[in-house]
Amino acid sequence: MKILLSLAMTLVLLTMSTNTISAAEKTSVIYIMADELGYYEPGFMGGRTIRTPNLDRLAVEGMQFTNMFAGSSVCAPTRCCLLTGKHGGHASVRANGGGTPLRADETTIAAMLKPLGYATGGFGKWGCGGRGSTGVPEKHGFDVFLGYYDQVHAHTYYPPYLIRNSNEVPLAGNNGSADGKTYSQYVIHEAALKFIREQAQAKRPFFAYLPYTPPHGSFQIPDNDPAVALYQDAAWPLDARCYAAMVTMLDRQVGEVMKLVQELGIERETLICFSGDNGGADYFVSDKHPRGVHSANKHPTTGVEWRGKKGELYEGGLRVPFVARWPGKIAANSHSERLSYFPDVLPTIAEVCGAKAPADVDGLSILPTLLGPKAAGREQPQHDYLYWEINGWTAIRQGTWRAVKPAKSDRWELYDLASDPSEANNVAATHPEPLKRLTELAAKAHQPVREGTFANTDLHERDRRAKYGKHDDDSFIATPSKILKKTP
Repeated sequence: MKILLSLAMTLVLLTMSTNTISAAEKTSVIYIMADELGYYEPGFMGGRTIRTPNLDRLAVEGMQFTNMFAGSSVCAPTRCCLLTGKHGGHASVRANGGGTPLRADETTIAAMLKPLGYATGGFGKWGCGGRGSTGVPEKHGFDVFLGYYDQVHAHTYYPPYLIRNSNEVPLAGNNGSADGKTYSQYVIHEAALKFIREQAQAKRPFFAYLPYTPPHGSFQIPDNDPAVALYQDAAWPLDARCYAAMVTMLDRQVGEVMKLVQELGIERETLICFSGDNGGADYFVSDKHPRGVHSANKHPTTGVEWRGKKGELYEGGLRVPFVARWPGKIAANSHSERLSYFPDVLPTIAEVCGAKAPADVDGLSILPTLLGPKAAGREQPQHDYLYWEINGWTAIRQGTWRAVKPAKSDRWELYDLASDPSEANNVAATHPEPLKRLTELAAKAHQPVREGTFANTDLHERDRRAKYGKHDDDSFIATPSKILKKTP
């Protein structure tokens, strides 16, 4: 009997030890996404006008992807693709009005990880369901989300309040105009750092999703932010200087995340990813700068351009900078040319964290690319094709062949990117076979959209009006004098 009890106790202790080791070895994930940062704007992508030393260091210490594509060319749908692992033909959020919701039954990265004991936090711009809908983050696996639920609300950095788990968090001295006393990005970033610190100190694995709003316009940053002085003498329009300062501020905050992870001693257990959210907007166009002051879609050295910009489904509307850093796992200063896009993020995180991805995702895990096939235990699978649709546009890419049907057109265009990376020569008339193959695949990729629903839109509409200003009776109205310069 004593022997049996001793054996039983040994088994219990071994089980407890195994579980403890397993919990300790779980990898945390920090995903930082900059809103509207152009492909060529960061220094590590060749940018020459904006200072990004911390992003450049992140790239040197990790793997840089040169063929990473967003899930869509606009804000809300691209976030849906990233969070759910679905491309635009399956996604529930395909409109960019601001508050279109995820369906109640959809699984996000956070919902996938939470049952495994992960703490899940989001900080920034949600865009996948306004208050009162089936799409709010706390219904999709997030323990906490602080920021903007509706992206129209996010069009000011001085809102009267932010949203935390559908509750309002007042920001002192703000009325939704172009300035105020409390800069929202500072509040959001500090909350993200606090979340990371608390989980690490509790020795709990975590998923920190940081869809930060800068540098999306309006271009607002406190005059006393250290980044502002760096560009005060630049011979650019004021908005172009503000934009550069916002990117450098964001870069500083990325550095603060990296420093915190190091100080907490969790660098080797933390995968940090950084990306833009959609293609660059070619901001600040002039005769001297036909693709914008900061050259979002034009290579600063070779002059090769990506056609299109934000909102369009040519390459320029979809290409984003992307870096992944995981010390001891991902080789430093490495590069990948693999065709990848946002639907790949969920299955990759699933494999990193030991979770099971939903069966209906369109993405493929890129872990064999990040670690190498030997370390990952398998070869890297490749996409048969990449697919996008938004606002009447449709695009599909297979290898170097790319077919595009612009909005308000019933004609497909075809480009061979091997010889024409700028999509300047439409070869649809002379290459009917690849065009037929791609259009047939595109037809199969599309499913009718099924959006989530609102139980009540009152709070959602309140958040949208909060962009413009607050009246004494605690109602929010849009007045022409308070409409900000940039629109959705």
